[in-house]
Amino acid sequence: MKKIGLIGILFLFFCVNIAFADEIDDCIKNYPGNQDPCITLIQKKVFELNNAIVPLQKESVGIRSKISSAKSQIVSMENQMILLTKRLIDKEADMEVQRILMGERVRRYYINSKKYTPIMIFLSSGESSGPLRQYTLFQAVISQDKNTVSNYILDLKNLELNKAKVLVEKNKIAVIKKDMETRFGFLAGEIKKAEAYKAVLSAKQRELEAQRFASLNLPTSLGAGPLMCTDDRKIDPGFGSGFAFFTFGIPHHVGLNQYGAFGRANVGQNYKDIINAYYNGVSIEKKPNITIKVKGYGSMSLENYLLGIYEVPSSWPMEALKAQVLAARSYALSYTNNGAKEICTTQACQVYKGGNKGGGWEQAVKATEGEVVTKNGQPITAWFASTAGAYTYTSGDIGWKSTDWTKRTRDTNGDINSFDDLFKKAYDKDSPCFYAAQGFRKKYNKSAWLKPSEVADVVNVILLAQKDSSVQNHLCYKNDSAHGCTDTWDFERVKTELRNRGGSPFNLINSANISDWNKNEGRVNTISFSGDAGGASFAGATFKSYFNIRAPANISIVGPLYNVEKR
Repeated sequence: MKKIGLIGILFLFFCVNIAFADEIDDCIKNYPGNQDPCITLIQKKVFELNNAIVPLQKESVGIRSKISSAKSQIVSMENQMILLTKRLIDKEADMEVQRILMGERVRRYYINSKKYTPIMIFLSSGESSGPLRQYTLFQAVISQDKNTVSNYILDLKNLELNKAKVLVEKNKIAVIKKDMETRFGFLAGEIKKAEAYKAVLSAKQRELEAQRFASLNLPTSLGAGPLMCTDDRKIDPGFGSGFAFFTFGIPHHVGLNQYGAFGRANVGQNYKDIINAYYNGVSIEKKPNITIKVKGYGSMSLENYLLGIYEVPSSWPMEALKAQVLAARSYALSYTNNGAKEICTTQACQVYKGGNKGGGWEQAVKATEGEVVTKNGQPITAWFASTAGAYTYTSGDIGWKSTDWTKRTRDTNGDINSFDDLFKKAYDKDSPCFYAAQGFRKKYNKSAWLKPSEVADVVNVILLAQKDSSVQNHLCYKNDSAHGCTDTWDFERVKTELRNRGGSPFNLINSANISDWNKNEGRVNTISFSGDAGGASFAGATFKSYFNIRAPANISIVGPLYNVEKR
């Protein structure tokens, strides 16, 4: 490939990005009902962005190393300059002393020369103490003084030359350093812009995926009633061997994990411990009982409003109830801007049914009267969800506005080395939606199990898309032109197109496993497959996105941490 230069590449790169942003907007407008094509489009661009950023980062690291080396050389030369300057000063001082001493000797020589005329020396005796001997010694001293001065002058000249050379080299390296710093600054700026653009795309992808998951009717909290997740491990689909993809938790994984609070209370944690486990750097403060407006119910005091919140069962442990009360009270204050705005009564806000729920819930409200979760003195938007699947995320992680009070948490009692550890140590392990395969087909006993050939098809779709991104609109599960899926290719067509591009399609998948996952943050890094065409591995997020486009019906992977099981 002919090199067009880094600046040229970046210019083309960002020109394309501007056009691509318009393309995404058009896609979202044209296909409002099903955003699968747009998700695929965004995924393609994120992949390209990653490929573009990596070489820039490598070059940036190389330039940073060169700048560091240049700085070290300049420091070394500055030290040499300091040493040479000191030696020059010392040598000049020594020479000045010698000049003074020689001047004194010259003065004495002049005086004595008047005494020792040539005729006197000629007529003097040969005794060692005579005028001839004194004259000879005096001449020797003068000759030595001259040699000393000459050597000093030579040393000074050499020192000055060395100093000048060091100064020239220092200036050269300083110019190189400045040039590299300019280049490094440029690269750093371009990398920052590319990373920012990738973040925008990733947020948009999460937004579109959230719209898809809405079709699953998964509740965000327990306010919608009992969770209705089915354990597909107990279901026989009727077709023998197959695979199912199980997600840990259900959206949205931010803030208070309701079943996590339940688990923490059961092992003795108090409500303040629970609050601090799920929110970052917060305080619990007393706030006055203000009046708020509730949609459909009018105005009421905040404390009376809380009595009618239906988010968790009253039968739960008291400390879990108190933690939920604080989250609900804080959320209401933040959402209404301390009473200035009306709050809704559904999961879009928090579930309110009016009246007094009574029981343990009423006790928890009264026991914590006025207590609010704050950050820098202000009530926080204390989001909560039913089941985090052992891991919570920041609001920015899922595409919401970034906040400094949400945090990534491994919500477990002890270290985690395997999925088995999660089932034993996760605080929310008792939730029916802790580990579930989401979605189903009416046939196959209403399960989320897929045949080995269906999993092979998903794998083939990814392999084909990686070879030719222009075929994206043919890779959806069903032919639906209204949603951007035109002339959808079936299993066999995908195989043929993959072969035509030099790929080796799978007919059956024999095994699948999560070969690498982040145990601190709860994300799949790599998923691997083997079958009649050999092996294939994909990034966890890549497989998840394509699975959600190609898998039949509404079967979906709804979170970053998932597992695959075979029956």
